[in-house]
Amino acid sequence: MMRTIETLRPRQIGAVGGRTRALFLSDVHLATRACQADALLEFLRCHDAEVIYLVGDIVDFWGVRRGAIWPRSHNDIVQTLLDKMHNGTRVVLIPGNHDEGLRDFCGFYLSGVEIVRDCIHETAAGQRMLVTHGDEFDGVVRHGRWLAYLGGWGAGFVRYLYSPLSWARRKLGFGPWPLSGYIKLKVKAAVNFVDAFEEALIAEARRRGVDGVICGHVHQPAHHEIDNLAYLNCGDWVESCSAIAEDWAGRLYQIDWLATSRGCKPAPSPARPMLEAA
Repeated sequence: MMRTIETLRPRQIGAVGGRTRALFLSDVHLATRACQADALLEFLRCHDAEVIYLVGDIVDFWGVRRGAIWPRSHNDIVQTLLDKMHNGTRVVLIPGNHDEGLRDFCGFYLSGVEIVRDCIHETAAGQRMLVTHGDEFDGVVRHGRWLAYLGGWGAGFVRYLYSPLSWARRKLGFGPWPLSGYIKLKVKAAVNFVDAFEEALIAEARRRGVDGVICGHVHQPAHHEIDNLAYLNCGDWVESCSAIAEDWAGRLYQIDWLATSRGCKPAPSPARPMLEAA
């Protein structure tokens, strides 16, 4: 079914200090211990924008059902965003699967926050980017993210696991199990999942007639082109602590906050612009 897509155009004003034209954040997972709230709070205090897009999974309502936490740092993040709104920043929330209950409020304002299912962001260079969380496009390849974690622990951890698992399998009457081969297979499946996810988003961008897509969901920061369309993934604030920004020339950049020099100052020019201004 075709959905009506709103084009959001930030007001044109001059840059002030470290203020950018747009910021895109996703997968914060407030209300869980996994959220790196202190890092995000520092980032928000050091960065400002004409419009901030919250690209899904900002509050983890799935985690709320399992027993939520809400430390002061999580409240400070909400308050910082509200303060930015009061100072003229436009805040747009695109619910994800972990905060999907907010999709019932799409088209409404919540304390001044615009809630939309997805939208088109038009850069200063005139490029039109579909902004969506992305959970609708992972199809039937919903592999758990533990596959990537498991693969990243390395051969040493595999060797550590092999002996107790082999002992347990012998006690239970099972034969040997090639654990390292199994892990390699699953990691490959996780990589294939991310590839399929990117291709699905690019196909949707092409169907909508836009220049690319900005999304979240898979917690994998990315900024590259596929078939001449731009694919940008905001990453997350659980591991990567990354975001996408647009400068006043209309160029889109990925910010790796943990890798930057920490401290409040005007945002440095990113090393790798995604989309050059025309």
